[in-house]
Amino acid sequence: MPSPFQIRQATRTLLQGGVISYPTESVFGLGCDPLSITSVYKILNLKQRPVDKGLILIASKLCQLEPYTRLTPADKEKILRQKTPTTWLVKKSEFTPEWISGKHPKVAIRLSSHPTVKALCDELGGAIVSTSANPSSLPAARIALDIQIYFSDDIDYCLNGELGEIKNATPIIDIESGKFTRA
Repeated sequence: MPSPFQIRQATRTLLQGGVISYPTESVFGLGCDPLSITSVYKILNLKQRPVDKGLILIASKLCQLEPYTRLTPADKEKILRQKTPTTWLVKKSEFTPEWISGKHPKVAIRLSSHPTVKALCDELGGAIVSTSANPSSLPAARIALDIQIYFSDDIDYCLNGELGEIKNATPIIDIESGKFTRA
């Protein structure tokens, strides 16, 4: 687990419009402030990913995601009851930037139980962008060295740490239909 100082440094980087890498439940992720269009486009360029695909927002608490969503009480209950890390497609709010939701009427969100992610979101006081740390055509980074190989010095701050115990990317489920977008 990164030190409190490292978490503060990473948070400062986010607040200044930077891009960070950090461990998640399954792979290393790239993250930024979702309201910083410059940072989001930096991630999209690094990943060679089109903006219309959308990105995932992660948080430690549901209240950190609520500005971006229109969750019903039933949605909230379903999300809070889920025991395994799951990414949900939910109705987006009018405040969700297009560079986050892409061409979609919904936004992808996940509550994280990973200690580094939780510490980052709690220090920031909000959700962060989360996408796997890799160019779109290459495997996701599972060790910190992969990030250096993929992105050289293009990441503003790298948090090292242990990955969670999930071997694959989290499933993505539409909260209304129950259909899996990614199993």
